[in-house]
Amino acid sequence: MSVSIAIVYTLPIIVVYFNNFMLWQALDYVIAEARQHGIRLLLSLVNNLQAYGGKTQYVEWAWQEGVGLSSSNDSFFFDPSIRKYFKNYVRTVLTRKNTITGFEYRNDPTIFAWELMNEPRCMSDPSGDTLQDWLEEMTAFIKSIDKNHLLTIGLEGFYGPKSPKKSTVNPEEWASTLGSDFVRNSNITNVDFTSVHIYPDHWFHVLGFEEKRNYVSKWVRSHIEDCDKELKKPVMFTEYGLSNQNKDFQPSQREQFYRTILDIIYKSAKKKGSGAGALVWQFFVEGMEEYNDEFGLVPWETPSIYKLTVQHSCRLARIQGLTQEKGNLKDLCSKKEN
Repeated sequence: MSVSIAIVYTLPIIVVYFNNFMLWQALDYVIAEARQHGIRLLLSLVNNLQAYGGKTQYVEWAWQEGVGLSSSNDSFFFDPSIRKYFKNYVRTVLTRKNTITGFEYRNDPTIFAWELMNEPRCMSDPSGDTLQDWLEEMTAFIKSIDKNHLLTIGLEGFYGPKSPKKSTVNPEEWASTLGSDFVRNSNITNVDFTSVHIYPDHWFHVLGFEEKRNYVSKWVRSHIEDCDKELKKPVMFTEYGLSNQNKDFQPSQREQFYRTILDIIYKSAKKKGSGAGALVWQFFVEGMEEYNDEFGLVPWETPSIYKLTVQHSCRLARIQGLTQEKGNLKDLCSKKEN
């Protein structure tokens, strides 16, 4: 994208302490600060993983209350009580009035879009029907409350069991058995743009760096092709990263890896294709080491990464003519090296 976007996965924390006023105020502050600094937010509503509570927390609540149909985490998708829990939470988030800015979240332009769920999987139903039904219901519900913001799913991008790409583009056979399908899920009417993740280190355990980079090139091109020819929607690669835990890892590999992804997206955007942007996982500032993982880095401590990120942002901005407008982008992109 041609604006600064940060993805925030902290919303599920609030649902664990639903009436905790301080946590709501903390989120109000994050949104208000983003507004002050010209940053747009992609807010994720729930996590498939257990981090921040995730779908597991909803299942535990239903089980504790004696209304849960199953202790399986996948009951999040098919249990009527849990669906009601989640809808109540979503309604509360979307209609919350920020105590600092005065905007209801659903009316706040600082929020770029909502991500329905981080990396949804329903492995108990490999056909994908259970997840598809949940996605259709929840995307329609969100749009019934908030028609102002874009909506994406948060998919990893794997192809399902009926897709011709399951054996030609998926990393391995397991990827088609997770209950998700990039094209089918993304084709839902209320989904405004598609989302894809890029983590070859987690998908392959025997490939070297160059083999992974070649695969990633194929992966990115495939999803842009899907969106150009079939879905007719923009695609954002909302997470990409290279692990520093690889046996052959060298810091310089990250620049090569990032550049491979960003160059393909830029070429698509330049010819008015569906390639819309990418969000690196993940950038930090000093003092946040406790939140780091194998993918995190402080960008200005790695000048080549910092420069590449700025250059890519400015290239996309120029396509849209945004570098002529007042603000952060004009200042950032007016420098000769960018």
